[in-house]
Amino acid sequence: MISTGRGGRIINVSSQMGAVGFFKRAAYCASKGGVVQLTKVLALEWAAHGIRVNAIGPTFIGSPLARQMFEDPQVREEVMRRIPIQRLGRPAEVAAAVVYLASDPADLVTGHHLLIDGGWTAQ
Repeated sequence: MISTGRGGRIINVSSQMGAVGFFKRAAYCASKGGVVQLTKVLALEWAAHGIRVNAIGPTFIGSPLARQMFEDPQVREEVMRRIPIQRLGRPAEVAAAVVYLASDPADLVTGHHLLIDGGWTAQ
C-alpha cells in the first residue's frame, strides 16, 4: 500500500432511495443512487491513501419534514406499509451509524452503503 497521508473517513449521506425506487421520487432516487456510486468509486480510488469512503442510507426519519409529508394519509400509509418494523427512524440511529463508520472497528469497511431502513430494502 502506498500512503501519502494519515488517511481518514468520508461518510456520504444517501438514502434508502439510493437502493430502491419510489413513486414520484425519480430525481431524488437518481441523485441518492449517484451518491452510492460515487461512494463506491471513491472507496476504490482513495483506499491506497488510507481513506475509507462509505455512505449511510436512512429511511424516513421522524423530523418536521417527514411530519409534513405524512399529513397526506396515503403517503403515510404507503411508507409505513414498506417498513417492516412499522416506525420511522430516529435521528440518534442515524448518528450511531455515522459514529460506527467513523470508528476504528469499521477500519475494514469501505465502499459500503449502510442502510438504516427498518427492513424496507429487505423486501
